[in-house]
Amino acid sequence: MKKEKETKVEETQNEAQEMKNEAQDAKMETSEVETPETEETEKAEEPNEWEKKYKDLNDSHLRLMADFDNYRKRTIKEKADLIKNAGERIICDFLPIVDNFERALESMKTAEDVEAVRQGVELIYNQVMSMMKANGVAVIETENAPFDTEYHEAITTIPAPTPELKDKIVDCTTKGYTMNEKVIRHAKVVVGN
Repeated sequence: MKKEKETKVEETQNEAQEMKNEAQDAKMETSEVETPETEETEKAEEPNEWEKKYKDLNDSHLRLMADFDNYRKRTIKEKADLIKNAGERIICDFLPIVDNFERALESMKTAEDVEAVRQGVELIYNQVMSMMKANGVAVIETENAPFDTEYHEAITTIPAPTPELKDKIVDCTTKGYTMNEKVIRHAKVVVGN
């Protein structure tokens, strides 16, 4: 009986140990089951984070595009205004010259001294040339210069009066001009052949 009791005690202890082991196994299974739930919860939170980042980036992208579009429209408007009013400065420079021409025309009606009229017209011409120079306009030099198709337009050729004038400009019929080193009108010239 003692042995039976010892066996029963051992069986009870073994059962208790097995139950303990089963409880631990169940606990481990529960924690394993909880871990995927936790991961799922984290995975569920990750898309929310990604969605938030996507929305933030999309919002900043849309704002950037709107800013760029506003910049582009403002630049186009400024260019249009600049083109529209570009001649204003030059016209303002010409107004005093027009005033001087009007005075010269009035004085020519009653002038008896031709030399005074010539000097007045010369002053107006010098005023025009200085205004053009101030705006970057320069006369293309043609006197005894070699013929250059970049700056000159040959209207005719004549036999060169001297051997030094061969392939050089003999006469200029219409002056040429450059503005900021760009040809705005070619000089019309006669070239020695």
